[in-house]
Amino acid sequence: MSHEHASASRRHLGVLTAAFAITAAFMVVEVAAGLATSSLALISDGAHMVTDVIGVGLALVAILAAGRARRTPGRTFGLYRAEVLAALANAVLLFGVAGYVLVEAVQRFRDPPVVPGGTVLAVALLGLVANTAAFLLLRKGSAESLNVRGAYLEVLADLVGSLGVLLSGALTLLFGWRWADPVLGVAIGLWVLPRTWALARRSLRILFQHAPERVDVERLTHALGALDRVREVHDVHVWTLTSGMEVASAHLTVLAGADREEILRAARTLLADEYQIEHATLQVETGESAVSCHELQW
Repeated sequence: MSHEHASASRRHLGVLTAAFAITAAFMVVEVAAGLATSSLALISDGAHMVTDVIGVGLALVAILAAGRARRTPGRTFGLYRAEVLAALANAVLLFGVAGYVLVEAVQRFRDPPVVPGGTVLAVALLGLVANTAAFLLLRKGSAESLNVRGAYLEVLADLVGSLGVLLSGALTLLFGWRWADPVLGVAIGLWVLPRTWALARRSLRILFQHAPERVDVERLTHALGALDRVREVHDVHVWTLTSGMEVASAHLTVLAGADREEILRAARTLLADEYQIEHATLQVETGESAVSCHELQW
């Protein structure tokens, strides 16, 4: 049986590359416009675009590195965790940008600068088109891959940011409201934070090797123990290597005279069909060999 699997991220390499090209092209335009107009809303959205380019670039590098770095005797899982590290790096970048925008906005409330609403409005419209295209490219992959989801959240934050900048430019142009720019800048920063926390939390769960949220380990253990001729199940571990690649290991204590091969096949079928875990390392043992496992303290 082959144990080579493509990660969920690698299946979306093409759309991730296209999203990278779109965000990189628009990043130059928005950052330059933000600095030229002193618009905090544009600078906020432009900073997000910079993190988009860095974040999506990290995601691409992680996928390529994980795909090319084959398993070796000293690197038994390759570099698939690089994808999770890239997702966590994206979360850190987003936290930093949100913090910067909030601090800058507080300072600007005291003396909001004059912002040319027409220029802001034009750039925001262009950004809305670019971010919508990238958003649509990454939407499907975000449901399958944590790494792609990190890039997707970056783009989603910018899509909302573009709408905020659009509103800021319109209010400034139509009514001359100098407060609109810092208020919308704060709103964008606050909108990003909870989604960033969710991404960081999921990344840390994988890095700490917690069981996937969708898997009830107690129920899984009970199901294995309910297999014919299985007396007891212990030393159960379930974790995620990277998005779409769940791994499990367990020791099954069987009754004397049980067909070990048949029990292994039944256990693997159960894990694959009921829990979508295709990579499982299972040890079938008798009562005597199971004693040493229970003596372990970790």
